[in-house]
Amino acid sequence: MSLISLKDRKWSITESIIIILLALVPLFVTFPYRVNIFLSWEGAYRLSSGQIPYKDFGTPLGYGYWIIPAIFFKIFGPELITLVKAQVFINIIAGFAFRSILKSLDLPKGARLLSVLVFVLSYSFFNFWPWYNHTVIVYELVGISFLLKAFFSNSRQRSYAWMAGAAFFVFLSIFTKQDGGGMAFMLCLVLLAYNCFQTKRWIDFPVFIGAFILIAVFMIKPLMPGFAYWFNHGQPPHSSRLAMNDFTDEIMGGSDWIKGYLVLVVLCLVAKVRQWNTWLLQRRQVLFALLTLGILGEAAIFQVTSYTPPDNNIFFHSFAFAFIATYLCELLKVDISRPKAMLGATLLVLFWWSGTWWKYVGRFADRLFPTHEVADAHNPNHENVVNRRNFMLNTDTIDIPVSSWVFSSLKPFRKVYMPESTVKGMDRVLALPIVKEKRENIKVLNMTELTPLAAAMPYKLETGPDYPLWYHLGVGMFNRQLATFKQKVQEGHYDLVLFEYAPNLNNFFPFALREELKKDYHQVDTFYAPRRPVNAIIEVYVK
Repeated sequence: MSLISLKDRKWSITESIIIILLALVPLFVTFPYRVNIFLSWEGAYRLSSGQIPYKDFGTPLGYGYWIIPAIFFKIFGPELITLVKAQVFINIIAGFAFRSILKSLDLPKGARLLSVLVFVLSYSFFNFWPWYNHTVIVYELVGISFLLKAFFSNSRQRSYAWMAGAAFFVFLSIFTKQDGGGMAFMLCLVLLAYNCFQTKRWIDFPVFIGAFILIAVFMIKPLMPGFAYWFNHGQPPHSSRLAMNDFTDEIMGGSDWIKGYLVLVVLCLVAKVRQWNTWLLQRRQVLFALLTLGILGEAAIFQVTSYTPPDNNIFFHSFAFAFIATYLCELLKVDISRPKAMLGATLLVLFWWSGTWWKYVGRFADRLFPTHEVADAHNPNHENVVNRRNFMLNTDTIDIPVSSWVFSSLKPFRKVYMPESTVKGMDRVLALPIVKEKRENIKVLNMTELTPLAAAMPYKLETGPDYPLWYHLGVGMFNRQLATFKQKVQEGHYDLVLFEYAPNLNNFFPFALREELKKDYHQVDTFYAPRRPVNAIIEVYVK
């Protein structure tokens, strides 16, 4: 083995260690119950049980988001902690896809390693749970990595195989979330158009489009006709979430990181490029610039179309960093791959993204430098002490700090802690006479975030082409489904109903159904939902 190939291998091994090691961290810790993780669990549970989307349940999204969690449910069982294991795998895929993109663009090894570190710290490390706004980008990254491999493949047959793989993962991206996936498709078309123009291989364009259409038909046609109703492409009863002033307000009134990166990218290009006609012939450099600018544009739009949680779009940091670091090192004649330079740059990156890892180290720092207790603000016999930890008085009397949450003995909730009220409330539900008498034949409507109760009780989930996967009125279900639920409640169809009342969330669980339950069922219990802050309660109803 030559000395050069040995050095290359060391760089690759280091990058792989960074990706895998940091992805494995969640396997060694426990977690509080995460808001909205119920959707990840139920979708994966239904798929792993053999249910078919749009025939056994409806969802405004495609089922790409649940594929990996469902496979992990089949292997490890339908526990919440299995979702964490699935996310570990997703994070590893994301890291290697990003690395593959940088390799195809032939980035210098030092800039590539630092960019991989930025990607892991800024986008993967703190993502412990699967969520569609993350998975959609991961599929996009895999699709782009395959597309770039197709561009630079020496074999025409292999190039077409990579292109078909790119079309498949871009379709999965759309089949996970329409906004991010749609932008991934358009970005790939831009890259493909430029590559076809430079190589004069115009056949690549219809090959990619044709592969995408064939895959889409193969994946969608068996799901009809329910797919046409459920999958949101702007048709009634779905409503558009797009408003021009939302984009202008967010982009012009905020988006400081995105706009700052854009300015730096443009400055780097202006500083380096002397003859634009010559530069436009440099395929890798132009593709790198188009990809970076495309990712920044996608992030600017994605933050508006997928507005919760607010950090959905931070995948742009690593692409912008990779571009700026590569150009600056070349312009300044800095060899970032030298050991001392790499060490210094790594420490700077770790300092930059310290917020993602300090919460773990901070636990030990708190023990070494404990905070002194402050005097009671209402006690006149002690000197009042005001500092940054207590200048605001917490008047929320129902807030339950995570430090007081406890674990449940129910297997699906293993290694996940929740408010004690939630844990005891679930135990009381399982101890109800109706639950013990009817066992698996019990008819349950569970409109709460405690979807793993389906495996803990257990009970059989309702199915049907008009049955929603989740119950957010106007998002996951509509008036037609609400009318069906109201009729079933009026007829006493369910033996047990669990309803989560979240007054601050707009019909997260439909308020109208709660009003119907109050008239036709008996409320026998109530307890807190597993949220922080506690802004929702779970009500238990029986016939």
